[in-house]
Amino acid sequence: MYRNPKMVAMPVLGMFSALPFVLIFSTLSFWLADCGVSVKAIAAFSLVRLPYSFKFLWAPYIDRTPLPFLTKRLGQRRSWAVFFQFCLIFCLTALIHTDPAANPAATGAFAVAVAFFSASQDIVFDALRIECFEKEDQAAAAASYIFGYRIGMLAAGAGALFLSDVIGWTRVYETLAVSGILGIVTVLALHPSETVVPKDGKNFFRDAVVAPIRDFLKNPGWMLIVLFIVTYKLCETTIGTVTPKLYKELGFTNAEIASVVKVWGLIATIGGGFLGGALVVRFGLFKSLIICGILQGLSNLPFAGLSLNGNSMIWLSLSIVSDNMASGMATTAFVAYMSSLCNTAYTATQYALLSSLTALPRDLLSSGSGWLVVAMGWPSFFVFTAFLSLPGLLLLYLLNRRFPPNGHDSPSEEKQ
Repeated sequence: MYRNPKMVAMPVLGMFSALPFVLIFSTLSFWLADCGVSVKAIAAFSLVRLPYSFKFLWAPYIDRTPLPFLTKRLGQRRSWAVFFQFCLIFCLTALIHTDPAANPAATGAFAVAVAFFSASQDIVFDALRIECFEKEDQAAAAASYIFGYRIGMLAAGAGALFLSDVIGWTRVYETLAVSGILGIVTVLALHPSETVVPKDGKNFFRDAVVAPIRDFLKNPGWMLIVLFIVTYKLCETTIGTVTPKLYKELGFTNAEIASVVKVWGLIATIGGGFLGGALVVRFGLFKSLIICGILQGLSNLPFAGLSLNGNSMIWLSLSIVSDNMASGMATTAFVAYMSSLCNTAYTATQYALLSSLTALPRDLLSSGSGWLVVAMGWPSFFVFTAFLSLPGLLLLYLLNRRFPPNGHDSPSEEKQ
């Protein structure tokens, strides 16, 4: 099945899903730090990623509304994908030509535009991945997509850091932006099943917007589910924006940081993903989420040690490896849980809604992490964030106790 040309295209889509996200997440923080932006301002820039938190609002319209001129020629999915990729090329190029120290408003505006078009592109890519394959090939397609996503994270993260010391940040962003042409070619090579666009506006709203939400609300304990999804990764998302500033304050070069991320960080992320999948198979979703949630919190503590020990490659490696390993494990189990909640009749819209819920605390809370660092100091800040894993674990315990899956360990097993 992996020799299927459509399957070969999945890693490419995954890569170009990750590129813009990383470029306005951790990589943007490194660029802002090099431009002399303060830690408070860097943390505040995390708000530009809010479109990821609200993409469910326009997901039904992208799902069913035709794009003038292009849809008749390329089809519903490919037309929107090509449109968003051209928009990303333009906005990423414009972003790097702003001056965040002198004109932060312009930098923020283009960063928000990148986030909007990237989040919208993810909606289309998810639909393409589902519609290009039969049900029995969906797991393989998802695995291929995630592998490409990791490669994209590496290119826009460690790769961008390495190149920034060689060719400068401007050329790095321009090169990665123009590489989106490969994504456009890949999309054009795909031929997914065409989506039937409803003509009745009332039926459109009922079927595309109301029905998916109403179906999700049928889940017992849906309020606890929402709270759990919002809080499970708090300890991880709170530190993601400010750690680049810590590395810079301790005197690490971009090349040193990238070397650890590229080798040990990548190995830890991929290994953590596979280990998280093995845990789900071996122990089921509930126990796996508990184990991974605890490890997520503990993985923040080495950063406190790093802040106390200064410019130490050993502590830097330990911090990045433990964080990436725990993150890879937790993400695998968490995505499996959210996927189990989706009805196949509304997969794209429901998954967009659930993934938006995970993004909301990341963007809102991380925007205030800079103030916490200033008020508490680096060591106390990381110890505090480790305890942020507790609300999600408590909610998970309550969910399993009040709404047990009737003899099964996971909702997906129950549905099957």
